[in-house]
Amino acid sequence: MSVFDGSPERARRTPEAVTQLADDEVFVFGSNASGHHGAGAARAAFEEFGAEWGVGVGPTGRSYAVDTMSGFDTMIEHIADFLDYARAHPGTTFLVTPVGTGIAGHRVADVAPLFAAAPANVVLPQAFAEELGAP
Repeated sequence: MSVFDGSPERARRTPEAVTQLADDEVFVFGSNASGHHGAGAARAAFEEFGAEWGVGVGPTGRSYAVDTMSGFDTMIEHIADFLDYARAHPGTTFLVTPVGTGIAGHRVADVAPLFAAAPANVVLPQAFAEELGAP
């Protein structure tokens, strides 16, 4: 399923500030390879959602880290790995923050298309959805 399929579950958007998670939700955030979660969504993941200090990629606690700081090609690989993980966990809803568009400095227009084939259990931020042509 892609974000273009028009299904009702695709209409949901990640809130600008995620302050709590439902039992079946995971917080997806941009990180660095060393897992130093010192600011922004990474800090929230560490303080609120169980991201482990020193783990810069993959699932920990109620979070999933995507390395956005090791170059665009590395980020592409990590987003693809995340989407595979999400497909393998269809009973979990993944709330994606605007990964890569903050400190990493990538443009929404470059990052959003990497989520075009996201499964229905991946909730995107409004900016990504708009870039992909979703309402």
